[in-house]
Amino acid sequence: MKFLDLAKVYVRSGSGGNGCVSFRREKFIEFGGPDGGDGGNGGSVWAEAVEGLNTLIDFRYQQHFFARNGQGGMGRQRSGKTGEDIILRVPVGTEILDEDEETVIADLTEVGERVLLAKGGNGGFGNLHFKTATNQAPRRANPGQEGVERTLWLRLKLIADVGLVGLPNAGKSTFLAATSNARPKVADYPFTTLHPNLGVVGVDGVEFVVADIPGLIEGAHEGKGLGIEFLGHIERCAVLLHLVDGTSETITKDFRTIRKELVEYGAGLEDKPIVLVLNKIDALDAKGRSAGRRKLEKASDGETVHLMSGAAGEGVTEVLRALRAQIDDGRLRQKVTETKAAEEPEAEEKWRP
Repeated sequence: MKFLDLAKVYVRSGSGGNGCVSFRREKFIEFGGPDGGDGGNGGSVWAEAVEGLNTLIDFRYQQHFFARNGQGGMGRQRSGKTGEDIILRVPVGTEILDEDEETVIADLTEVGERVLLAKGGNGGFGNLHFKTATNQAPRRANPGQEGVERTLWLRLKLIADVGLVGLPNAGKSTFLAATSNARPKVADYPFTTLHPNLGVVGVDGVEFVVADIPGLIEGAHEGKGLGIEFLGHIERCAVLLHLVDGTSETITKDFRTIRKELVEYGAGLEDKPIVLVLNKIDALDAKGRSAGRRKLEKASDGETVHLMSGAAGEGVTEVLRALRAQIDDGRLRQKVTETKAAEEPEAEEKWRP
């Protein structure tokens, strides 16, 4: 399924039905009086966060969502039928923005959360509604209220516990492929990753979700490269995993480039806990590892630097444990063992708090 995290939609609620002007005409009833019913309300347009979706690709092929109009009132005091609502089913983590792409109308972060996008118009009153002691034969009825038409933007920000950041070819996709069942594209050229990838990673009996985004370059916060389009996907992460290529000749510059982009982008990324890792140590000897670690420690003002090789699996468990320590227990999920999964066929689909 193709990944899409931004979509434009056009929604319109239904108009209310018109009220009816009608009078009783039964035989042998001398003074029948008014019996016009009210019009039905128009249908509304809702957005609801549902499970099982992680892309907005459905809204690439259908952008217009129009709710039904309410039915007009009828004689014999019959009210019109209410128009059916329309529900836009979106992934968890979807922001709904106004047409200016800046005003946030709603942020759906939990399954089942819903928001009203366009309220249906009220139905008009029939002439029965206007009957009084001094006006017993009213010949007026209200028209139905017009529906609401809006242009909206849907922007998806993935719900993940860990966000991977680093320059292109820092080894982010290799790490995700080595620690989860995700299969991101891995190659020896920049910008191999063109869209975010999610993977479920397990360590010490618990599981958490890791998001891999395209590599950042200098000026990413201004729109250079691919990073600006996907930095929003790590805004909700509890911790960031910063990978630095140990084989690079400019380790210090690489580190400072990423940190600067996080600060310039804002949205709280600079305040998130960060696990710093010198990656690709399988290509370094002992002297090279020590030199790379010293450079990162100096550039980061004494942060703990972990040594890891995603390709060789060296140091991966220690990094996962460091990430797990930064994630609140409420976000972690109990890992389902193979024995338990065999006893319960549906165990693979269960998340246990």
